[in-house]
Amino acid sequence: MTIKSFTFNPFQTNCYVAYHEGEAVIVDPSCVVPVEQQAVLDYLEKHDLKVRHLLLTHAHIDHIFGCAFFAEHFGMGWQLHRADLPLLRHGKEQAEMFGIDLRLPPEPVSFLNEGDTVAFGGATWAVLHTPGHSPGSVCFHDADGGYVLAGDVLFQGSIGRTDLWEGSLPTLMRSIFNKLAPLGEVTQVYPGHGPVTTVGRELQHNPFLTGGFAEMGR
Repeated sequence: MTIKSFTFNPFQTNCYVAYHEGEAVIVDPSCVVPVEQQAVLDYLEKHDLKVRHLLLTHAHIDHIFGCAFFAEHFGMGWQLHRADLPLLRHGKEQAEMFGIDLRLPPEPVSFLNEGDTVAFGGATWAVLHTPGHSPGSVCFHDADGGYVLAGDVLFQGSIGRTDLWEGSLPTLMRSIFNKLAPLGEVTQVYPGHGPVTTVGRELQHNPFLTGGFAEMGR
């Protein structure tokens, strides 16, 4: 498995292209301008990749900028958790809060639920429902590969914001301790912002997981 990260838009949001045996998925299309969109297309073409799935960890504005573009380009729709559908549908309102224009994303073709799997190129990802940052936040876990794409649930040295629509700090802490911590300390974490980390590093050094907030999730 190869995971390529791109960091796009004023929010410095990570977009991922993951691929195995010639098949790829795009996770969180954070690209705003044509040059960012083209960077993803060029990478796919360079490695001769067939896109099998378009996936969202959640539907906050900085993660959905490129939804409409890629849905149209590949002729396929996006998949996300149903609880984040209101965020997707109100994408323009989210964008207006920051003075940014947004081409409204299309309706999703299907919804991701706890226990679902996403298969491509011989790889299988398990879908983990991890609310708290948003009601429909999900993570994608590859047990064989030893990594998880965590969206804005967990970062190196921090956690996702909980002061946005239907965010909840206690819910987020439970998601981290009940869903991500059991994946094992060596599991690599590919976050929605910032560098790759590991579950073990965050359990030992992340101040949100070692301080008083941690009691909310235990």
